[in-house]
Amino acid sequence: MRTWQVQDAKARFSEFLEASLKEGPQLVTRRGVEAAVLVPVEDWRRLQRSALPSLKELLLADAPRAEFAVPPRGRRRRRTAAAAG
Repeated sequence: MRTWQVQDAKARFSEFLEASLKEGPQLVTRRGVEAAVLVPVEDWRRLQRSALPSLKELLLADAPRAEFAVPPRGRRRRRTAAAAG
């Protein structure tokens, strides 16, 4: 993965984009710190498809993603708050 300083990526954006399309992801740094990555759109779509669902998506899903066996309750009863204290 090739690294570009942000000012070079801005000044030579066409070359930056072509490098991404031909060579793959291109890393952008700002003041020497990794800031972003430019990836071809097909790579991005593949990554999006393989990403795990968010908590929101899991909670709003129609069907459960896993079945959990719930053990049967015993004959014992729980104590009430008044009896416990």
